[in-house]
Amino acid sequence: MNLHVLITGGAGYLGSVLCEHLLLAGCRVTTVDNLLYQQRSLFHLCANSRFEFIFGEARDKGLMRRLVKEADVLIPLAAVVGAPACDRDPWLARSVNLDAVRLLNGLRSAQQPIIYPTTNSGYGTQSGDIFCTEDTPLEPISLYGQTKTQAETELLQTPNVITLRLATVFGMSPRMRLDLLVNHFVYAAVADGYIVVFEKDFKRNYIHIRDVADCFVHCIENFKPMAGRPYNAGLDAANLSKEELALKIKEYVPNFYVHFAQVGSDPDKRNYIVSNQRLREAGFEARRSLDEGIRELLKGYRMTGRARFKNV
Repeated sequence: MNLHVLITGGAGYLGSVLCEHLLLAGCRVTTVDNLLYQQRSLFHLCANSRFEFIFGEARDKGLMRRLVKEADVLIPLAAVVGAPACDRDPWLARSVNLDAVRLLNGLRSAQQPIIYPTTNSGYGTQSGDIFCTEDTPLEPISLYGQTKTQAETELLQTPNVITLRLATVFGMSPRMRLDLLVNHFVYAAVADGYIVVFEKDFKRNYIHIRDVADCFVHCIENFKPMAGRPYNAGLDAANLSKEELALKIKEYVPNFYVHFAQVGSDPDKRNYIVSNQRLREAGFEARRSLDEGIRELLKGYRMTGRARFKNV
């Protein structure tokens, strides 16, 4: 697959794994990242002659105009990710999550493909008893969900676009994130030994980070028949409540104390289960199980050592 892929935000949690998968698939990869978190997640790719890194901003019109001209496929990953991060700096969230995507879309030719990852958190507070499909009305409840949903809507009004409504991602990455639900629960199990879970019956869908990366490769390889539509991307066997997730982790960490709080609430009110049938019919299905991910995370967390500000 001799294509040149341009990725914004490629040094992030997903990007640092995606770059690796794209290079293995035969692509040339250029990524732009401002290294907001001082991450060093792409050092292992520097020896690859088909990989290029640009220290810069996805909102830099002059830079992006030059890079877009040289690319065959565009993947905008740069984003302020998650509801708390967006609430902390709403202006930055709108600027990166929406304006930068509009900029990229305006600079490309109509023939240049864009594959855009959004979030299935756009389904909001749908009932956890009814499967959400791509035709289910979007009801994002956070600024994060709103910016991502709006960017997706505007992109799908233009040609040669695929959007992936990602389930909650889990798994190890060179740029690790502990705020994602599975990653967080497993870390709490091994680092703290306990967790307090609010609204234990609220459900959502999950997917392994390497399945997400493989899905992008599949979309590039099958772009024409898939273009013009959104696709839910998750693991069908992983539509779980928070209680089910915590008890699954407890199978691997038996001394993990889980308290299901009867009083109080979680600010994240998402509650939905998702159908991934459309993506499966397009030829891709997530295959890495939640159990595999938990075992992987337990192995990875053994490498984190002592917490920086804890005498333990």
